[in-house]
Amino acid sequence: MATLTVMPVGESMPVRDDETILAAMVRSGFLYRFGCKRGGCGVCKVHIVAGEVRYERAVAATVLSDTERAAGVCLSCRAVPVTDVVIELQEGDRLILASPLLRDTARRAAAREKERRRAS
Repeated sequence: MATLTVMPVGESMPVRDDETILAAMVRSGFLYRFGCKRGGCGVCKVHIVAGEVRYERAVAATVLSDTERAAGVCLSCRAVPVTDVVIELQEGDRLILASPLLRDTARRAAAREKERRRAS
């Protein structure tokens, strides 16, 4: 289980194995601007400040160019963290806490998982 941190607010949330950045954020009660949720529009682009992601399916160069990839941009709806990841949203986007209940539930589940792994 990786951790996703959104800067500059510093909000952190757990990311399940094989879960995308966008899915982890929504599951943890957070929203920001996104579109199709399948990699076709590019609205959900974020900048990776630290960490590594992978794509389980190919992403079209018309949506995410090689230049953007080299600059650390990724599609949050398709990018799956390989390590802990720190991101910044696009300029003008903001992180919205839509559900404190989901945030707290995700945090408790991550703490239980961390404890379970430590005990094994």
